[in-house]
Amino acid sequence: MSRPISRPINPTLRGCFVAGTDTDVGKTCISAALLHLLGRQGWRCAGLKPVSAGQDERDGAWSNEDVRLLQAASTMPLSSDQVGPVQFRQPCAPHIAAALSGQNIAPHIGLTAAQALMDAGAEVLVVEGVGGFAVPLAADLSWGMDDLAAELALPVILVVGLRLGCLNHALLTAQAVAARGLKLVGWVANTVDPAMPHRQSNIEALKVGLQRRYGSVFLGEVPRLTEVTPVTVAACLDGVALRQALDFEKVRP
Repeated sequence: MSRPISRPINPTLRGCFVAGTDTDVGKTCISAALLHLLGRQGWRCAGLKPVSAGQDERDGAWSNEDVRLLQAASTMPLSSDQVGPVQFRQPCAPHIAAALSGQNIAPHIGLTAAQALMDAGAEVLVVEGVGGFAVPLAADLSWGMDDLAAELALPVILVVGLRLGCLNHALLTAQAVAARGLKLVGWVANTVDPAMPHRQSNIEALKVGLQRRYGSVFLGEVPRLTEVTPVTVAACLDGVALRQALDFEKVRP
C-alpha cells in the first residue's frame, strides 16, 4: 500500500509480529502457542491484537474470541482492552466493520497499544495481525495492516495455511513483508486442509525457498489436533529455533 521503509521506525519494542497467508489460517492459535513458549522461557509476555472484527457475548460483555485467547495465553494479567484496543462487533473486513460502527481506525493504534503494554511491564510482545498481511484498515485503502506492522518494526513470523495455493500465498506474503523493510525471521506450517495433496513436498519447498530468499527459519508443523490449546500447539513448535530466530540469545541467557 504505502512506500517501503528502509529501517525500523521503533526498534525499542521486543517480540514478534504474527502474519498470515490469509484469514483463518491459525494465526491466533500460533500466537497463543508462541506466548506459551516464550513464557516458559522466562519472559513476561503480552499478546496484542490491535484490530479485530467479530464479537460474541460472554458473561454479559461483548468481546472478540481471538482477543480472549491471547489474553488468556499472556503471562501477565491484562484487560480485554489492553490486548484488543479496537474490537468491532461485525465479523467482516476491518475497514467495513469500522464503517458499520461509525468509526475510523486510528493510524497509530498498534504502536500506541504496544508501547502501553511495554510500559505496563511486558518484556516480550506477540502481536497478531488481522486477516492477511496487507488487509486494508482504511476505506480508501490508503493504509493497512502492513503499515501497522511496519510502524511496529518487529520481526515477522509467518503462519502458512497448508492448503492448495499455499506456495503462492506464502511467497507473495514474504515479498510483501520484505518490501516493508521488515525481517521475516521464521514461519510455521499450519494444517488447514488435512487432505491436501503433496503436503510434505510443499513444506520442503518452502523450507528451502524461504530460508534461501529471506533467511527465514522453519519453526514447526502443526497437524490437525484433537485438542487445540497453547500447550498442544506449542508442543509442535521448536522453542530453541524460536529463541534463535528472535535473537533472544543475546538478550537473556
